[in-house]
Amino acid sequence: MIRFKIKELIAKKEFVEERRLTIGEVASAAGIHRMTLSKMINQRGYNTSTENLSRLCGYFDCRVEELVEYVPDKVPDE
Repeated sequence: MIRFKIKELIAKKEFVEERRLTIGEVASAAGIHRMTLSKMINQRGYNTSTENLSRLCGYFDCRVEELVEYVPDKVPDE
């Protein structure tokens, strides 16, 4: 499963800028619909386009590796 590290990037940006950021503000600045960003943050395994990843990388000034990570699915015990 792919996990988006958006919450971590928002927290880092809040610390650097010494102010609170809202999901709406991030979505607007990145050019992504607020509901899409919310789903990326809260919905496990949410599928999004590479365009959204590109826009978020531009907003956070980061590489895609800083935005997403691969988390192996748990294998059920046999």
